[in-house]
Amino acid sequence: MELSAAWHTLSTGLVPAAALGLAGPRSSVAGPPKDYDLQVAIEVLQRYDLHSVVEEWFLEVLQTDLQANIAPEFWNCIAQYENTAEEPQCSLLLLDAFCLLKCRLDPYLHSMDLLEKWTKAGLLLGTGSQGLQEKVYTMFRAILFFSTTKNFQEMIQQFYSRSFKIYMRQWKRSEDKANEGENSMSDTEQESEVEEGEPGGGGLQCAGCNCKKAQCWCPTAMEQFQQLNDILRRLNLLERVSADAVTNILHRMIEERMEWRCRGEYERSFLNEFQEWIEKVIGWLSRVFLQGGAATHPNPEANSTLKRWRCHVQRFFYRLYASMRIEELFSIIRDFPESKPAVDDLKYCLERTNQRQQLLSSLKGALEMRLLHPGVNTSDIITLYISAIKALRELDPSMVILEVACEPIRKYLRTREDTVRQIVAGLTGDAEGSGDLANELSKADPVTLENGQESDDDVSQPEDWVPDPVDADPGKSSSKRRSSDIISLLVSIYGSKDLFINEYRTLLADRLLHQFNYSAEREIRNVELLKLRFGEAQMHYCEVMLKDMADSRRINTNIRDEEQKLPEEERPPFSLVAVILSSEFWPPLKEEKLELPEQIKEAMEAYSKKYEKLKAMRTLNWKHHLGLVKLDVELADRTLSLSVSPVHAAIILHFQSKSTWTLDELSEVLKVPVTSLRRKMTLWLQQGVLREDPPGTFTVIEEEQKDRAEKVVLIDSDEEGDSAMASQADQKEEELQLFWTYIQAMLTNLESLSLERIHSMLKIFVMTGPMVTEIDIQELQGFLQKKVRDQQLIYSGGVYRLPKSCN
Repeated sequence: MELSAAWHTLSTGLVPAAALGLAGPRSSVAGPPKDYDLQVAIEVLQRYDLHSVVEEWFLEVLQTDLQANIAPEFWNCIAQYENTAEEPQCSLLLLDAFCLLKCRLDPYLHSMDLLEKWTKAGLLLGTGSQGLQEKVYTMFRAILFFSTTKNFQEMIQQFYSRSFKIYMRQWKRSEDKANEGENSMSDTEQESEVEEGEPGGGGLQCAGCNCKKAQCWCPTAMEQFQQLNDILRRLNLLERVSADAVTNILHRMIEERMEWRCRGEYERSFLNEFQEWIEKVIGWLSRVFLQGGAATHPNPEANSTLKRWRCHVQRFFYRLYASMRIEELFSIIRDFPESKPAVDDLKYCLERTNQRQQLLSSLKGALEMRLLHPGVNTSDIITLYISAIKALRELDPSMVILEVACEPIRKYLRTREDTVRQIVAGLTGDAEGSGDLANELSKADPVTLENGQESDDDVSQPEDWVPDPVDADPGKSSSKRRSSDIISLLVSIYGSKDLFINEYRTLLADRLLHQFNYSAEREIRNVELLKLRFGEAQMHYCEVMLKDMADSRRINTNIRDEEQKLPEEERPPFSLVAVILSSEFWPPLKEEKLELPEQIKEAMEAYSKKYEKLKAMRTLNWKHHLGLVKLDVELADRTLSLSVSPVHAAIILHFQSKSTWTLDELSEVLKVPVTSLRRKMTLWLQQGVLREDPPGTFTVIEEEQKDRAEKVVLIDSDEEGDSAMASQADQKEEELQLFWTYIQAMLTNLESLSLERIHSMLKIFVMTGPMVTEIDIQELQGFLQKKVRDQQLIYSGGVYRLPKSCN
């Protein structure tokens, strides 16, 4: 009887009577026992060695009651409210359901605290390594919320989303009150106004709850918000119920704000602004996870929870912001340096996230899709590559991102025939929008492009050494990568500076020959700057070319002075000024046949004799088709003053002796092909000096025809604006013929040679000096195979030999 009474006292005092199948209310235990009665009951159980099963019995009763009664009652209550249309009513009914749940569980929570107290006092044995409290809360989560309905998740999401909007609106109002004295809101405040959803129509609707101001239920909503959090905190269900909803709300708000505020805006930083906004969000999170909000002194566990959420929000923001900027990196590079704030923001985020590989793959894809295709000009590709060098150097001082991400640009530029020409034109300031390269060339302390490797040990201060990222190429020097500038990176596209030197020589020659005034100050400056980059030996030929211009000026001055001393009748009929070139040092000139009129040839011969007097043992070889002729064309009613090419001048001079010429007659006299001559005649036709009637016959128009329709002057691609230099194809053909002479000599002496041996011997004996461009082994193989097809070589057994007829 004693044991039965003790057990009855203890059981009815710890759990509701309804849970034991007895009549009585579920909301409380049947008459709380006094401490003395409980102690007596436990002592009785101890004597019978039954006190060890009390906690296990308590947990079993709780589990049974949860499964059979409490959980079904709670979810039935939620199901009745799922179809509620009005948000205020839905929020109230959700709170009622959790109030009912708390009411049902309160007796168990009270008994749990009592059992914990007895265990600490030694009256009970406990439940092993896992405490009773932890087991009870685990049971709540497992039975009540092991799986939740979609409608329940949407209700919780709506509830917390509304409280977030109201909280941010209240924070905004408090800020407005603090800044009441100011006449206008700051940009951030105005942005918050828009973000929080206040309609443009003004104050008819509350921005927090989206109801008319007369029906605003914001205070009620925040009170319900606090009550629900208190209930969930008491039941230790706060994170289980609200964590997903809070996470989704924060992620959505950050994404929306970022899209609205940052997308496409590169000229200012957003990190500080978002950091301030995140602090506001943390204030709302403190309302969720701290008892009484941030104003109270939280316990260490709650403080740890809030700290964990702060880290999560910041980490999510950094990752999302970095992802957005990575998507926009092509546009950011294009707009650099105006977009430097966006680059700095991305750099800060990348240091806190692991998104380098995402950046590399995204940027490579953007470059290949938007830049590296035939529709983009080479100059535009080079301009963007220069911007990429600048932007990615800011983003990653180790230059590894630049090296990896921009390798497709470098490969693609190697396939473009005009890449070298465009780079050289940019260096000399001739290309459109070439200021970056020209400024880079003018730097006071340039990177020397001499052959040789730098060592990673060559660091001024050992403590300044920084290791490369893990994705760096271990085969490349770290210090060389970090010290590379724009010009050195562009030159390294081809791995050899000889291409750039030769292209510059061609461009310099073209510029000097098109000036016609011996002015070379700008070219002298460029050559001096390039000597700092490429070395004096490489630029020697260019220096000789500039010296030729100065010598030509002096020689022409001397010859002109001599002519002035002659009597009037002995002076030449017109002034002849020559540019005298040292043929061994200039690139190959374009070759065209042209027979000049006798009077011009006589003037050239007279000039040559005067030159031979000044320069003994030297003579001149005239290039008749190159130069500029200034002439006045006197007609019956007008005079035209023009500057034309020698072939145009020769054409019109022949009409001085005869007013009508056929195309064939002119072609025979000038030694110019008919097709080329017809193109040259276009200039005089458009100037109204000649007319073609009948076709193929040209006659001088002495008097201007007033009723003649205006015609457009069509200048063909090979007219005055054309280069005086031989084309790259012509130069390459000439060089290959030089190689062929050497190859024939080698095969005559050695009978047979492999491709590799021929190439290595050509590199030793032929490919020296800037007059000859290197030929790679694939190019040489193609050339030799062409000779095999032409039956000038025999290829068998992996070696080349000459046919017997050649031997």
